[in-house]
Amino acid sequence: MGHRIHRRSMLKGSAWLAGASAVLSGANGARAEANGEPIPVGQAAPLTDFAAADGVEFRNGLIMACDEINALGGILGRPLEPHFVDTRQMGDATNVQAVQRLIDRYGVHAVINGYNTGSGSAVQDAIADAGIIYLHNDTSSGHGVLIGSDPDRYFGSFQTDPSETWYGSGLLKFLSSLTDGGAFTPANRRLAIILSAGTYSSNIANVVREGAATLGWEVSLYETVNVPISEWGPTLSKLRQDPPGVIVVTHYFPADLAQFMVQFMTNPTPSLIYMQYGPSVKSFRDIAGPAAAGVVFSTVIGALQDEIGLDFETRYKARFGEDAGHNSGVQSYNAAWIWATAAALAGGSGGPGEDAQNRKVADRIRAMIHRGPNGTTRFIAGEQAAASYPGGTDDPSLGMPHQFLQIQDHTAEPVLIAPWPYAKADFVTPPWIAD
Repeated sequence: MGHRIHRRSMLKGSAWLAGASAVLSGANGARAEANGEPIPVGQAAPLTDFAAADGVEFRNGLIMACDEINALGGILGRPLEPHFVDTRQMGDATNVQAVQRLIDRYGVHAVINGYNTGSGSAVQDAIADAGIIYLHNDTSSGHGVLIGSDPDRYFGSFQTDPSETWYGSGLLKFLSSLTDGGAFTPANRRLAIILSAGTYSSNIANVVREGAATLGWEVSLYETVNVPISEWGPTLSKLRQDPPGVIVVTHYFPADLAQFMVQFMTNPTPSLIYMQYGPSVKSFRDIAGPAAAGVVFSTVIGALQDEIGLDFETRYKARFGEDAGHNSGVQSYNAAWIWATAAALAGGSGGPGEDAQNRKVADRIRAMIHRGPNGTTRFIAGEQAAASYPGGTDDPSLGMPHQFLQIQDHTAEPVLIAPWPYAKADFVTPPWIAD
């Protein structure tokens, strides 16, 4: 009982959570402990192997959301009961098997994931066959293509962040803002692009390569590396022979990127280093240490450094420890709140085979504009993926912010440097360039 009282005391400090109670409990905002028949909700996550640093936080985010929703009365009085299956090294076959187990063994009403690499249409087909709801953060442009191919069949699949292509176009605009505004003067106008094999990384890299010339950049190196990778010597040798003004790394495994920085700093070039997503995971700073300071990275989904985002971070770390990765946990946390609110508005959720009820839930999701710790989630019609700000919309209230952050102190959280109006600090010239 002491744990439950402690959790409620934290909930009382959040007006955002309190405002949701009327919808979830149907009790005019009165908190009522959920005591009806449990609603099983599932997650297929990489709880072990190379992506476990993220997978564990995806699990934590869903647990935290379920606990908070249950403390507010659950979905119309029915508590949420989370179940988890490990996707290990991921890949289509493993991901499908995990999702199918959640459906067959636990009868889940929804699958709420972070990301799983290698997730193709087979996962969405398993979801469609069961007639349930699926929310994920695979950050894939292929999701929107699949939804558009048969919107009736894939009615229940939603990507709760923007697609990966926004990383590429957003980076080019960000570089222009730095150079045009005088915050950064590159040594030259050459870009080196380092990518890993696979659709996700190459899609981002190709958008950068295709748009670079338009903004006055020359791509001097386009290098594909096999991952996971711990030895960056051959790639760094090429970079040092022809130092570019900016190094763009679209691979995203935190440990691999940390090793890049450690080895880069033994003989750095006067290049701004941009990395995709990986430095948002704390293990990057733990491994890279002082070599992390100065790195710029971005994420299309992460907790903002504003009132709601910082409140979430405080509660998350109080629950899971100071080293917990709230920027990963927010993915499934935010998605769970979207689904639970939509299900309450629809009059309840449906289990496998109850697609008529889940179509009502999906209708509510499509109509929602949800403000969570990571900004605004609004789904693009016909794609069922979150709209991006500022690339997809110039209205910050209608799109999820593509956040650019910089590690300015490796012992502290990265600082948000773009976009307006969310930025909290200015870009700082990396120490290996400033020196």
